[in-house]
Order: sequence, then structure tokens, then C-alpha cells
Amino acid sequence: MEMNHVRRGTGEPLLLVHGLGGSWRTWEPVLDRLAAEREVVAIDLPGHGETPPLPDETSMDTLAEAVTSFLEAQDLTGVDAVGNSMGARLVLELARRDEVDDTVALAPGGFWKGWERYFFYATIAPSIRLVRALQPARGRLAASAVGRTLLLAQLSARPWELPADVVEEELRTFAESPVFDELAYRLAFGPAQQGTDSTSGSVVIGWGDEDRLTLPRQARRARERFPDARWYWFEDAGHYLHWDAPEEAARLILETTGDGSRTGT
Repeated sequence: MEMNHVRRGTGEPLLLVHGLGGSWRTWEPVLDRLAAEREVVAIDLPGHGETPPLPDETSMDTLAEAVTSFLEAQDLTGVDAVGNSMGARLVLELARRDEVDDTVALAPGGFWKGWERYFFYATIAPSIRLVRALQPARGRLAASAVGRTLLLAQLSARPWELPADVVEEELRTFAESPVFDELAYRLAFGPAQQGTDSTSGSVVIGWGDEDRLTLPRQARRARERFPDARWYWFEDAGHYLHWDAPEEAARLILETTGDGSRTGT
């Protein structure tokens, strides 16, 4: 599978997987910090950024298969992997399939049930329609603390503090992704994330105590499905942990993957 990707830094490879509607650029707040110690491989998933969509359906299964194919083609099978949001769910699935080694999942989806499924969809579907409608004003909105707050309060606990260029790029890729609607529906109402009590590498799951999209209550189910995973709670952080707490997120990633000393809570 051909995927647009960037490589930064040197050392042991580290795969970065973005969330729904994003691109490799979502990792900009932590990219330099990670690339100072690892060779970072940040990808655009199919139907995101500069990677074309898959020829048939786009689902968690087909995305997992596409990333597995990419890893094989790039001689990266068994790489350490980090994901956020949908990307966090995806790296957990790859870990479950033993396609990656040490894994860090930041605010993974797929652990909702009942009304939480409708809450997620009712939150995300109107938001993407608004983002699309406001594309002509994207630059002005991203440059404004008020605009960032209005558009990204679901993703960040402090959207007014976010870098304008990172926000503008995220709003652009949200609006331009041809698979956003299909994936949002499948994520909300499709199969939940399966778990396992055995993976080839360690698994660390991070969650923000102010997450308004994957509610913190869902962490209990994630614990049950990945009982051997280690947990890390981010205080005063929302859904995009690598945006709200970039230094803390980078430190967690570097300390819990590769040959670094293992830490966690």
C-alpha cells in the first residue's frame, strides 16, 4: 500500500498514526521532540492528507490491512507505534494482531457503548458540516483565539492556546477528507474495539481527564479489554493529548517505547 509519509530524525523507527480527518501534520507539536531521539515515520492514512482513499470501503479493518501492507513494503514490520484518537484505536488493533511492537495509544476510540455511540456521532457529524461551511474563513478563524475555541472545544481543553498553523491545517484536512463521513459512521455504529491479554510489545494507553469526545468513563472498558496495558492519565487535557500536553506526551512516548526505561501509571 502506497501512503504519503514523512521521515524525520535518526535512530530506532517510530510510527505515528493520526486520527479521523487528520494528516501527519497533526503531530507537529511533538514531531521535533520525538525526532531528536527516534526516526519518526508519520503517515497519511488512506483518504487523508495526500494519500488517496482505498478502492472499496474504508473501515478499521481495511485501514489496519493498509497500514500492515505499508509496514511490510517499508520493512517496518514490528515497529513501535503511536496513535491518537482513531489512530490510537488503529495502533491498538495492530498491537492485537502483533503487527507492531511497543504501542502508545492516546485517547483511543472504539470503547463506547449504548448512548455514548450516539453522543460521539451527534458531536462529530454536525462539527464536520460546520467546518466545511467555514472553509473560506479557515485562516481567519484559526488565527483567532475565539475561532479556535469555537471550532476545537471538542478536541482540546484549551483550544485558544493552540498554534494557529496547526489548527488551520487540521481544519483543512478535516474538510477535504473524502472518507470522513463514512469513517465517522463506522466508528460510531460499527464493531467495538476487540482486546487481548497478550501482545508482543508493551501497550500504554493515555487518556485526558477533560476528554469531551472519548469520555473518560470509557477507559474502564479499555482496561478490561487490554488488561496488561499500562495507563497514564493526563490532567487538564482533552482529546488531543499531543496538542494539550505536548511535552508530557512526547516524554511518555519516548520513555515507554524502544529501549528507554519503562515508566507509567
